[in-house]
Amino acid sequence: MTFSRFVVLTLLTSLAAPTAIHAQKARPRQPARTAKTARPAAAPLTEATIARQVDALLAQMTLEEKVGQMTQVTIDAVTQGKNRYSSDEPLALDPADLQKVLVDYKIGSVLNSANNRARTPELWYTTVKQMQDVATQKTRLKIPIIYGIDAVHGETYTAGATMFPQEIAQAASRNRALVRRGAEISAYETRASNIPWAFSPVLDLGSDARSPRQWETFGEDPYLISELGVQMVRGYEGDPNNIGDPTKVASSIKHFLGYQVPQSGKDRTNAYISDEALYEYHVPPFRAAVAAGAHTIMINSGLINGVPMHANYALLTKLLKQDLGFKGLAVTDWQDIENLYTRDHFAKDQKDAIRLAINAGIDMSMVPYQYEQFCDNLVALVKEGQVKQERIDDAVRRVLRVKYALNLFQQPNTNRQDYPLFGSKEHEQASYQMAAEAITLLKNTDNILPLKKTSKVLLAGPNANSMRTLNGAWTYSWQGEKTEEFAQQYNTILEAVQKEIGAQNVQHVPGVSYKMDGKYYEEYADKLDEAVAAARNVDVVLLCLGENSYVEKPGDLNDLYLSDLQTQLAQRLLATGKPVVLVLNEGRPRVISRIEPGMKAVVQTYLPGNFGGDALADILFGDVNPSGKLPYTYPRYPNALISYIHKYAEEQSKAEGAYNYEADYNPQYKFGDGLSYTTFRYANLTVDKASLPKTGQLTVSVQVTNSGARAGQEAVHLYSSDLYASLVAPDMRRLRRFEKVNLKPGETRTVTFTLPVSELSYAGPDGKPVLEAGEFELRIADQTTKFMVTE
Repeated sequence: MTFSRFVVLTLLTSLAAPTAIHAQKARPRQPARTAKTARPAAAPLTEATIARQVDALLAQMTLEEKVGQMTQVTIDAVTQGKNRYSSDEPLALDPADLQKVLVDYKIGSVLNSANNRARTPELWYTTVKQMQDVATQKTRLKIPIIYGIDAVHGETYTAGATMFPQEIAQAASRNRALVRRGAEISAYETRASNIPWAFSPVLDLGSDARSPRQWETFGEDPYLISELGVQMVRGYEGDPNNIGDPTKVASSIKHFLGYQVPQSGKDRTNAYISDEALYEYHVPPFRAAVAAGAHTIMINSGLINGVPMHANYALLTKLLKQDLGFKGLAVTDWQDIENLYTRDHFAKDQKDAIRLAINAGIDMSMVPYQYEQFCDNLVALVKEGQVKQERIDDAVRRVLRVKYALNLFQQPNTNRQDYPLFGSKEHEQASYQMAAEAITLLKNTDNILPLKKTSKVLLAGPNANSMRTLNGAWTYSWQGEKTEEFAQQYNTILEAVQKEIGAQNVQHVPGVSYKMDGKYYEEYADKLDEAVAAARNVDVVLLCLGENSYVEKPGDLNDLYLSDLQTQLAQRLLATGKPVVLVLNEGRPRVISRIEPGMKAVVQTYLPGNFGGDALADILFGDVNPSGKLPYTYPRYPNALISYIHKYAEEQSKAEGAYNYEADYNPQYKFGDGLSYTTFRYANLTVDKASLPKTGQLTVSVQVTNSGARAGQEAVHLYSSDLYASLVAPDMRRLRRFEKVNLKPGETRTVTFTLPVSELSYAGPDGKPVLEAGEFELRIADQTTKFMVTE
């Protein structure tokens, strides 16, 4: 059985990760060690036991020791080098700095990778162990550190770790089981790196296409984010949340709250969010993840309504800790307490910034360098009575609870040799499977796809031969610029297509290339005329366009249109008259309306990871049937960034009379769009009750038939519409349930959802839920039905 056929059968018959992988498409790894396995999980400590241990330890601590536990430094603060901002290679810790940081200042947490590059798991083990040895042997109370890392789509900073598609692609898969499996593998491989804390998942509402971090989110729908966020938390932490298990990590849900919707579209700037919007769209994913037991949370680096989140008592303490009941550890993002003074001008000096943040509810400060200033000032603030001792004790309890729950006092280190599945074929297959289910077919004129394997093709565009662009940022380094160094054994789109149909059938002329040593948006014409000439000698052009890797402030943009050079390349290739298949490889939907009409097909890969090229080739040539669905609205124009969740007034039909106007909702592609190589027919949408009270529960069912000629997967979406609301104009529709089903040709399945009526409430002007009696409409595909909610 060929691998491609094996994958098709696997995708259609099982959600479990198979044990095989593209044997012919990736260079073999060294055999995994099998002599040992990860140590068995310790029985989880009860909350009561942890509370007793924490209180007993807290009673012994000095103020300085408590403040140290609230402090987190970057590893570069303790590495050998010219200064703490630029360490030398090879990586080595500085004993004097370790003594000062961990013993003298009693720091409780370290993060990041030295010199912004991935390390082997063996080096991670010795490096973190050296820190733990100092903390547990040379300090008075022998409290272990907690090491944290940005394991965003796999263990970012570990060489050889399994890199998954980024969150935005995982959302497109609509597959809860795959999302959870990916988080389980990431947790396992993070622990194999001797690191117990992952700064993931991102639960921000990714509704603004301008955001340089939209690709880190699960998209624009609160329900979709909530469902997949919970799966990721459970994958990281287990169910129940036994993070003392040496294959699990403490998750860090982020970025609380409203991070990705600033008015400017630029990272870490001010957002204006009404109370009803905050509670309706931004709070639900965090509420769900808190209820799922997430142990830590990271705070939004920006501002909401002019107030920096790191100084917002109403949201950090009242909402998060009191109303949502979060009992875990709240950590800042990078240098964000300092930013209250240096960037936001919200504090009069650094000491005042510390006072504001700690009193607002921050438990741990990601300093990351000026730890002396933070510790000394916070100790002084407590002695002066500006920060109460009770606030300090509450913060330290939260830190220590996580450390005890992680079993760090008993097992401060985890060793790569105990993790034989690290980077294994089994783990890589899960990454491939996620990419295969995420890639989304958006257009397929005349069923040009799948292509024949005898086709002569041209690969063009800057994303055709790049592992960096397939993965995006947070891959082996912060901006992903080191990916080519670490991912040579995997296949770019070009290499995957060559292996799929034979190198003799493939030409590659980029036409446009990225300046890999420049900013993410810097490009140059690279044999553009030659690419146009080559197109005339092939059957079809595979045009791979999109973006280079970026994240955070370096990823800010000024023009959402696809770049001028890429647009020029596309237009000239279209002018040859040869069919062009547009392959998008991008972190956010760059506007393509200037070229989309001429494309015979459009395929969105998002950021599909190390096996994205293989998965794409299998889809393009028919080995895999695409099943991804858009997790956001793809805008047609830069000034038309309306999400699928919008008010009736934003989608008006044309009015006649003196004022002849309409509201034009005209996206390039809609949330939930995604084609298949088969067809699906929906019928008999029914509800078990025509009317029911506000306390009732509705059962909704629909029949789905695979009406085409090949097996396929379909994500079934249930939407609701509130036809009238008296306090806040209702949204036109909202996603309430989804389920992905596998269907053979001709097979019919009844999909059933249960929907408590209480979930149809909306947030009122005061942010509190409102549920009114009246008529509601349900929609699944082209099927609609109505029901009444009574008092």
